[in-house]
Amino acid sequence: MNTLFDKIWDAHVVRKVEDGPTQLYIDRLYCHEVTSPQAFEGLRERGLKCFRPKQIFCMPDHNTPTHDQDKPIADPVSKAQVDALARNAAEFGLTHFGMMDPHNGIIHVVGPELGLSLPGMTIVCGDSHTSTHGAMGAVAFGIGTSEVEMVLASQCILQSKPKSMRIRIEGMLGKGVTAKDVALYLMAQLTTSGATGYFVEYGGSVVRDMTMEGRLTLCNLSIEMGARGGFVAPDETTFAYLKGRNYAPKGDDWDRAVAYWRTLQSGDDAVFDRELVFDAADIEPRITYGTNPGMGIGISDAIPALDTIPEAGQASFLKSLGYMQFQPGEKLLGKPVDYVFLGACTNGRIEDFRAFASLVKGHHKAEGVTAWLVPGSWKVDGQIRAEGLDKVLAEAGFEVRQPGCSACLAMNDDKIPAGCLAVSTSNRNFEGRQGPGSRTILASPYTAAAAAITGVITDPRQFLK
Repeated sequence: MNTLFDKIWDAHVVRKVEDGPTQLYIDRLYCHEVTSPQAFEGLRERGLKCFRPKQIFCMPDHNTPTHDQDKPIADPVSKAQVDALARNAAEFGLTHFGMMDPHNGIIHVVGPELGLSLPGMTIVCGDSHTSTHGAMGAVAFGIGTSEVEMVLASQCILQSKPKSMRIRIEGMLGKGVTAKDVALYLMAQLTTSGATGYFVEYGGSVVRDMTMEGRLTLCNLSIEMGARGGFVAPDETTFAYLKGRNYAPKGDDWDRAVAYWRTLQSGDDAVFDRELVFDAADIEPRITYGTNPGMGIGISDAIPALDTIPEAGQASFLKSLGYMQFQPGEKLLGKPVDYVFLGACTNGRIEDFRAFASLVKGHHKAEGVTAWLVPGSWKVDGQIRAEGLDKVLAEAGFEVRQPGCSACLAMNDDKIPAGCLAVSTSNRNFEGRQGPGSRTILASPYTAAAAAITGVITDPRQFLK
């Protein structure tokens, strides 16, 4: 029997090119301001319109400031890109959620929370972390700008079919271990290229027990293992999350949709190109120590010793540690921290703010730590205030900023200064990713919160009841 990936892929095949790629129909295209301007210009030059404008949604997120969004953007490059997206959406008749719109935020947070991303869909965006939407039971993947133009013009894309992989995590997660820790653990086990050429289906008891938001975090980081994308088969958790969302089906359409969505499972006899099984008991809160997401350890572990690294990789290992100002074999617990960032399409959802607030409640932000807490959307911002989390955070010395990609990447004002060490809930720790010369440790909201109140890298389990 086919895998779920096969079922969704095959249902969207328009035509197969002999000895070439597949023409695949795309249900949903998301456009943000960074990777779309050239695509729209290409349409203009060829005198083309968007083939199915109702399937395309536009939203600025990378360049948006996280304060004073009601005022003009000060940075001229950011302003030009955000303004261009608004003009292009208007010219081509596309739905556009601009800054201060109640539906604005990070596209990979807003898509699921509005019910735009649905089970069985094919979803693309000019952004590698489009894999996030796979948590809804969709085949979602990032594309390049030329491919954005292709989808704008035809609602189709030319793609070679990836191989299929299933990763099961069995057992129960321990105290303080989150979906982010699971993802960081998988990256360390597989390396950043271990899933190259594959679409990953996540399963096992741990994934079945995850909240929808945890699954979104897990799928978000699929790309960091080299995968084309990752997804979770839809189930009752998915349906409960989607019911009543703005763009989710309603009434009889909802009943028909759920009946179809229930069929979106890999059969018991489905054959995957590769299968892996991991034990939840082996996963503790995780942190990274290097300059790619696969360079990670359990928070109580030490950085690997040099002689444990294959000889071919020792030079890059030492280069990475030199950049991070760490040494082989040392532990990171107790290392002073300059910045803490809670947010991004990885961990900018309400569940992440609940976790952060639950740990810092009754404590206070450490002096010398700058903390940026950035919701992934205006809807998340509203939930934070409705639940009183903003008051808990304010009492602990924290401020909630306005939605956007923020310090995940150095495309807006929220840049980590050179040499400073940040504990970040975002998805990448490349050299300069959060600002030229900045140093990034990836972690969960719990671990970020523990660092924020102690001023050093801290095992969050000591604060969790």
